[in-house]
Amino acid sequence: MNTSIKIDLDTEGKPVDRTRYRALIRLLLYLTTSRPDIIFAVCVCARIQSVPKESQMAAVKKILRYLKGSQESDYGGCRVDRKSTSDTCQMLGNRLISWFSKKQNSIATSTVKHNT
Repeated sequence: MNTSIKIDLDTEGKPVDRTRYRALIRLLLYLTTSRPDIIFAVCVCARIQSVPKESQMAAVKKILRYLKGSQESDYGGCRVDRKSTSDTCQMLGNRLISWFSKKQNSIATSTVKHNT
């Protein structure tokens, strides 16, 4: 996912339903455990939860459209070095206070044969 997402405080924009916005952010934060490709964009959107505006909701919807378009993709590891990425978000109440993402140090390779 593009990491150049630009979200500002947008003090002039039209407010959106805060409950719905927060519910979508919680869903997306949950998904970041298996989709490290969206963690940066989701954490940027999670910073603005007190009074979300239409522009911020548009960014959340953009992430959802990205997820819908990439359902068949494999994000378990990097194709270049085959290392998986682990990440975490630390919340205090409903607020994101820190997050990090790190590639694993070792590579585990295995093969599985499925009988169909």
